[in-house]
Amino acid sequence: MERESATQSIPAQRDVVVRSSRFLLLVVFFAGIGTLGIEMVASRLLAPYFGTSQPIWAAVIGLTLVYLAIGYRLGGSLADRRPDERTLYQVIVWAGLLTGFIPLLSAPILRFAQQALAQFLVGGFLGALFGVLVLFSLPVILMAMVSPFAVRLQLKRVEAGVAVAGSVAGALSALSTVGSIVGTFLAALYLIPAIGTTRTIYLIAVFLIITGLLGLRDWRYLLPLLIVAGLFYYTTATRDSIKSADCLGCVLVAEEESAYNYLQVATRETPRGMTVNLIMNEGQAIQSIRNTRFEETGDPLDLLTGGGPWDYFAVAPYFVPDRDPSAVASLAMLGSATGTVPAQFLATYGPRTRIDAVEIDPRIIALGREYFGMRDSAVATDYPNYRVHAQDARYWLTTNQGAYDVIGLDAYRQPYVPFHLTTVEFFELVRSRLTPDGVAVVNAGKGVGGDDRLGQALASTMREVFPQVFIIDTAGFANQIVVGVNRPVGDGVANFQANYARMQNPTLRAVMDWSLRLGSAPIREFRIETARYAPFTDDRAPVEQLIDTLIFDAALGKQ
Repeated sequence: MERESATQSIPAQRDVVVRSSRFLLLVVFFAGIGTLGIEMVASRLLAPYFGTSQPIWAAVIGLTLVYLAIGYRLGGSLADRRPDERTLYQVIVWAGLLTGFIPLLSAPILRFAQQALAQFLVGGFLGALFGVLVLFSLPVILMAMVSPFAVRLQLKRVEAGVAVAGSVAGALSALSTVGSIVGTFLAALYLIPAIGTTRTIYLIAVFLIITGLLGLRDWRYLLPLLIVAGLFYYTTATRDSIKSADCLGCVLVAEEESAYNYLQVATRETPRGMTVNLIMNEGQAIQSIRNTRFEETGDPLDLLTGGGPWDYFAVAPYFVPDRDPSAVASLAMLGSATGTVPAQFLATYGPRTRIDAVEIDPRIIALGREYFGMRDSAVATDYPNYRVHAQDARYWLTTNQGAYDVIGLDAYRQPYVPFHLTTVEFFELVRSRLTPDGVAVVNAGKGVGGDDRLGQALASTMREVFPQVFIIDTAGFANQIVVGVNRPVGDGVANFQANYARMQNPTLRAVMDWSLRLGSAPIREFRIETARYAPFTDDRAPVEQLIDTLIFDAALGKQ
């Protein structure tokens, strides 16, 4: 009978668990919001210095999990020694205070990590580890202490004690997880795009301190709130920009954080006139460029970048024999950024050329219209067949019909490549959207010392799909242009030379001349028997591993 009575009392005790200390339950929920909110913010702080690639996310997520494990262990131990609610609220106040120092310290710490590691050429992964270790360890550990501490406090209140320990731990863990979900979506989808990374961090810090204050009811703890307010005023009043322009000799014109990237617009004076440059995230490469002299002269030659990869998309069709410029009438540019390649195409092939430009980041499109003279059909009538789409490149290609003479791909974020744009399945989709004489054109960066492993891997993959693949080494910017033709063309290099010999268009002739004379290696066909890599597939595309190997080999002095 006693056992039956005790069993019947357990549901009643569980009801007590739910009803007791509702504020403590809110605290667990709020700590979950703060923990994942900080994780989302961490990736945004790292982006201007180390990018947003998969290895960087691995550093953020991996170390966050380490901090959570440490915090859970320390929180449980502290709760056993001092099962006092005031101690828990003091921990939360300290977490908020330390969070408030992140914006002030982030720029010098991350800049130091970036510059120090750049000397050893080991890439962003270790730098990101260092940055996350220094900036986020203590706040996340303190917030992780909340959940096990709250379990101990709840069990202290409940008469049944161990009999409901599983229910208490499960309920509080679920509550903390729900808070983490809210923190993830709130920070990533609303706060960061609406108010920016810095203000989001300060908002989380204030939120945590106020939560602790409400629990402590001790106004002496207003001091941390005042300190964070002072840090907010100092940081926002003295910081004009997140960081200086990421290109040599450039002047920063604009910067912003979009839902996808940290973006800079910078100008630079060159012997050929002033250029406007788009730089993303860690600044490993210029993503778009425009010479403002073109607005004065209207000469397509003034849109060329002196041998940069953008220049070569327009000459890729000439591996096909007897190709005439009048027959090139359409382009799908996947990863168009602010429109460098479409602008060159329109100036070279005429304003009625049909162009679909795909760029996943709407803010990049907006910057293109504001700073790069991008005049697509949505904002002007100059080019009626020039349309811009804010979508993922592969999704857009899958869901839209139409055939193109050229499909260009430059959606790669240096130094990493989205894997789903490197696979056999993707290139099969690309080929299905080409005209009979169409070509697919891919921009592949080279590593230190001309390391071309990325280009070789992409060429191996493309050769699985296209009957022939050709490679052009650019005259500038150390890139390779990999071209797949939709039908066999015989000796494509000889075709290119013959097309060059009779080419009358001065812009095309200039770039074809660079292709034949100025690359680090001769223009050539990729032979399947020389392939060094298995083709990438949707199931297995170790492109990040390949690039990491390239980076570390450069650091170790290997070729």
